[in-house]
Amino acid sequence: MIRIFRHLSKREWVLIVISLGLVVAQIGLELQLPQYMQEITVLTMQTTVMSDADEIAGIMGQIWWAGGKMLICTLISALSTIVNGFCAARLGAGVSHTLRGKIFSRVEAFTMEEIGHFSTASLITRTTNDIQQIQMIIAMGMQMIIRAPIMAVMAFSKISTKQSEWTILTGIALAGMLTLISFVIVYAIPKFRKIQMLTDNLNRVTRENLNGIRVVRAYNAEEYQEGKFERANDDLTTNNLKVNRAMAIFQPGINLIMNCMSIGIFWIGAYIISRAEQNAKFEIFGDMTVFSNYAMMLLMSFMSLVMIFMMAPRVTVSARRINEVLDTEPKILDGKLTASPAGVEGEIEFRNVGFKYPDAEDYVLKNVNFTCHKGDTVAFIGSTGSGKSTLINLVPRFYDVSEGAVLIDGIDVREYTQEALRKKIGYVPQKATLFTGNVSTNVSYGDASGELGDANEITRALRVAQATEFVEKMDGGVVAAISQGGQNISGGQKQRLSIARAIYRRPEIYIFDDSFSALDYKTDQQLRAALRTESAGVTNLIVAQRIGTIRDADKIIVLEAGQLVGEGTHDELMASCEVYREIAFSQLSKEELGA
Repeated sequence: MIRIFRHLSKREWVLIVISLGLVVAQIGLELQLPQYMQEITVLTMQTTVMSDADEIAGIMGQIWWAGGKMLICTLISALSTIVNGFCAARLGAGVSHTLRGKIFSRVEAFTMEEIGHFSTASLITRTTNDIQQIQMIIAMGMQMIIRAPIMAVMAFSKISTKQSEWTILTGIALAGMLTLISFVIVYAIPKFRKIQMLTDNLNRVTRENLNGIRVVRAYNAEEYQEGKFERANDDLTTNNLKVNRAMAIFQPGINLIMNCMSIGIFWIGAYIISRAEQNAKFEIFGDMTVFSNYAMMLLMSFMSLVMIFMMAPRVTVSARRINEVLDTEPKILDGKLTASPAGVEGEIEFRNVGFKYPDAEDYVLKNVNFTCHKGDTVAFIGSTGSGKSTLINLVPRFYDVSEGAVLIDGIDVREYTQEALRKKIGYVPQKATLFTGNVSTNVSYGDASGELGDANEITRALRVAQATEFVEKMDGGVVAAISQGGQNISGGQKQRLSIARAIYRRPEIYIFDDSFSALDYKTDQQLRAALRTESAGVTNLIVAQRIGTIRDADKIIVLEAGQLVGEGTHDELMASCEVYREIAFSQLSKEELGA
């Protein structure tokens, strides 16, 4: 938890210092109140044995003066509490704001490896629930963690000079409280530690259900999903109930101990007063009143500390989970180059490339070598799991090669800054991803020129991507609303908008990762014809399953079990590559293939 404080700004440290000063002042004022109460009590009792009106009037003046000082201390203490509460709230909110921003920035820099290590559901919980725990402990801590030990020490110093019988009774009450606390802590702390993991699991199940709602309904699996959710929910609920049952015993137990102590103080006080001389009775009664207040302050301070200790395990777990994210360094680091050599652009070379996923034993790609020249259209085909998508994901450095090198414009991609490298690329993923907004913001996504982007470039991109017709029919045209994930449009329309996003960038290299699968044959043909015209001089990398999509490519690379088993044009591969022929004949007839 202490490591979280390294993320505090100077302004937040100033708030801590102010809060500390206010707490000390508040405690000092509160500790004065019993003294004034003792003075008022003794003076009041003295008036009961006086008959002289002038003496009584003088004592009443002292009582009013003591009462006035007591009122002033109370008002200043209340004001300190209000200001301290404001500082604590600002500090807690500020720390949570800072941590959320840093976690988001760190996650943005993560590679697929780090995101896979934490899981999406866990990252969401760490950014929300875990940070909320930190915010709560900081907001409470400024008023309890600092206040409780100081109050306990000062209250103990006050009561230690009073009657030994009262001190012994307070010690017994304190021992009873610590016994109860120990029982609760031993029982509840392991449960607190499980809460965050169970929350992760509940978040994961909920997220899976929402993301896969269409599949759930298509397979009538609502009851199955409800069962999964119920199990996750019951685990979390059962754990929380066990903790709350322990806490339910804690509060009444503490109240019982404190009330018994109060009765004991007054019972012992009555016995002491009854045996004391008449002149000492008033002073002992005042001491009893003061001692009762200080003893209550001592026990309340310990109870506050215990509440913090009860929260500490869960907060410690949350702090550790947050620090895990912030301390995780991305495996893919920036190079130094921000541009290619002058006059060189759009050339890609795979040189003895081997790759295996983190913690995997087997290589997904082995000794892959080929070159794509500027303006070439290079297609990749192979059976499922042959490594096609993995191969092209090495170009924008979603992963780094395990062996060999990927070169763009003659330079290893690891020597570029990630921003410079990805500015060269127009990437269309296998699964079309759209963001909440409208057509324009999605097509111009990432453009620094403005939220809506350049209108002429958006029109051009939509035209090339064969999206103009359906966009014009949408309510609002290019400013038509797109819901989260593009749920309000079809799969083919999402693919065309994703392709338009890549075209808008005017990149050196296009990467299409099976990006035409949702398009009908006619639209596919029209789109690729428009791309050939529009992207003359731009290198195209295309992963596809359909021979019809890639047969006109300048070069086709055939992969099998992560190895390059064929390279050439469609006609060359039909003559020389058995794997390619098998794929071709499984999709098209001999007449269609011209064989």
